[in-house]
Amino acid sequence: MTHSNPTRSVLRYAAIGLYVAFALFPLYWLLKIAITPDKLIYTTGTAFLPSAFTLDNFVSVIFLTDFLVYFKNSLLVSGGTAIFTTLVATSAGYAFSRFSFRGKAIIIAAMLITQMFPLLMIIAPIYKIMAGLKLLDSLWGLIIVYTAFNVPFATFLMQSFFDGIPKDLEDAAMIDGCTRFQALRKVVFPLTLPGLAATLGFIFTAAWSELLFALMLINSNDKMTFPVGLKTFVSKFAVDWGQMMAAGTLALIPSCLFFILIQRFLVKGLTAGAVKG
Repeated sequence: MTHSNPTRSVLRYAAIGLYVAFALFPLYWLLKIAITPDKLIYTTGTAFLPSAFTLDNFVSVIFLTDFLVYFKNSLLVSGGTAIFTTLVATSAGYAFSRFSFRGKAIIIAAMLITQMFPLLMIIAPIYKIMAGLKLLDSLWGLIIVYTAFNVPFATFLMQSFFDGIPKDLEDAAMIDGCTRFQALRKVVFPLTLPGLAATLGFIFTAAWSELLFALMLINSNDKMTFPVGLKTFVSKFAVDWGQMMAAGTLALIPSCLFFILIQRFLVKGLTAGAVKG
């Protein structure tokens, strides 16, 4: 019987603790500045613990600014992008995983190439295309652009999950009388829930935090998403750090709730259990 080394265990947990502290420290500092009164931010702002506590910044952000408008727009754009991208990526990933067809390698190579171009290089052509389609200053236009740029990565992500599901499961279902679509819906789809959850989470987060396209394609204040709306807290001669940090803290809520809802689908091992069963 082997016994764990106490020193090694202590070092392991210490390393994990340091990593967690390092990862959470920016979030703590965000909240710390958000609850610090404005008059104390520049005098005691570098202190580790707040010397005073206030919710004035949160109240001001919610009731005295257009934060709720930006928040709603970001929810619509991020949610729409996540849904449309996942639907397209699921279909394409299944096709790449299960079928062989002419031009498959060329299509995959083309999708990979699209991920190599810097966004600054293609923002001008995208702007011209969206202007021609009359989709400038439109949330739908932003959803279309985000979907187009996230589909390649999401497709490869979903393909990897489909590749991990044995084809024998579908063959057995079709031998029992299922059509391919029924086999996909009843057998494959339940096993890809972790992949769907991971894809939805990644795309939602990417769209929620995207700034460049939203900044270039949106002009109206009532169409701005949250990342663009943050610049309204920066004036020519000053930065309202308290309200900006309060807005940033509130913006964490959707992502946290989203991952809480899908976390049970992120557990691996469903495929292995299905094969053994």
